[in-house]
Amino acid sequence: MNFHFDGSISREVLNNYLARAVTHCGIGEDNSLASSTFEDDLRMLKNEGAKFIGRASYVWDTTDDARHFKIARERAARAHEVDQDFVLQACVFECIYKSFVSTIKIPGWVFEAFGLEPVDRCFSYEDMLFEDGRYINQWGKAASVEDINRLESRLWIFYRACSYIDAGFEGIHFGQVHLIGAEDEGFGRWKEVVGMVRDYAKKHARRHYVLCDAHTHGISVDGVCLFDYNAFPIRLKEVVDSPMECVCEEGYLDSLFSRSAPGVSPSGWWAEAMPFIVEFDNFGNNKFRGMPNHESHFAWGYDEITWFGLLRDEARARFLRYIDQWVNSRYPEGWVQMPSRRIMMERIKHTYNSQTLTADRLAELAPKEYITAYAKYGDSYDIYRWYYSANRPSDACPFGFGDEDVIRELFAGRK
Repeated sequence: MNFHFDGSISREVLNNYLARAVTHCGIGEDNSLASSTFEDDLRMLKNEGAKFIGRASYVWDTTDDARHFKIARERAARAHEVDQDFVLQACVFECIYKSFVSTIKIPGWVFEAFGLEPVDRCFSYEDMLFEDGRYINQWGKAASVEDINRLESRLWIFYRACSYIDAGFEGIHFGQVHLIGAEDEGFGRWKEVVGMVRDYAKKHARRHYVLCDAHTHGISVDGVCLFDYNAFPIRLKEVVDSPMECVCEEGYLDSLFSRSAPGVSPSGWWAEAMPFIVEFDNFGNNKFRGMPNHESHFAWGYDEITWFGLLRDEARARFLRYIDQWVNSRYPEGWVQMPSRRIMMERIKHTYNSQTLTADRLAELAPKEYITAYAKYGDSYDIYRWYYSANRPSDACPFGFGDEDVIRELFAGRK
């Protein structure tokens, strides 16, 4: 299949990538955590035939930024040794922590890109906030949504997106742009920033192009879609009489199904409906776990990836085959971003037998994998972990859920 692009991307090639998309946090860093099974992750991605590696690196709260981008750069280089066609996606989210942004100096090239004289200073958290108080402390104390109408926010978003491009990433997910752009009339400021990121990519990206998306049903500015494709959570609907069973339904809640808007792509081709992906979202759980509620985004009280991770092996395989067929049979340019590695909101118990999985190895894995407890019974370990991983379970990834062969089967069926 054709995965070639340089300077722009055709509709065919874009769909080829989206048809082989996974969500795999930690190829770069998931906040300050990098996957400790990195080499097995790359083996799995190559074995599956994955090409678009979503959410491979991002910061939601705080981290050491210099170290973060160093790891992102090194791991992207290694990933591209395994498959030079991989598109690695980074994220610039609707979240700024004062303790993080206020410690990062603004590089001179960021000022210059906006036609400003460079100043020796750090980013200002206060200068990114909505002046009417909207979304301040949205995510906790001194953790807010940035306002795209504030120049400081545009400097910040540009800095982060372009730094990922420099690290070898060719996709940027801009999160909940409707929050950041709540007062951006006509999305003019978003058009400015995304346009600047695209211009930067023309000179600095691996293939002189960056794939941009966000959680949206579609945004068009001056007749051109702001993003290359649309992306959104699945929005699972509970089957009330079948505990933990969910289905997809057109028009359910705010789902993307039946709402993918037409438009002209940033690469110049027109589509009656823009290509899209749906992902297993992560956003928390509620106190009504195990109970259905069709007025809620939760699936049986869980976010989508946690709900999926709690299913038995055969139920996960069955659901992946179901949703893949359900989406693509209705939307020829609609694709499921397969779950690959993502944090859950409920810890899962894994039982693993191995002579080689030593206590030292577990102690090494624990801080990087959110392993909160483990116990040894003879040659058997019970591991309690907060991440979902599709990897086949092995000494290289002892807590894999074993879904990679189903994903490989589904990807192999793409024509």
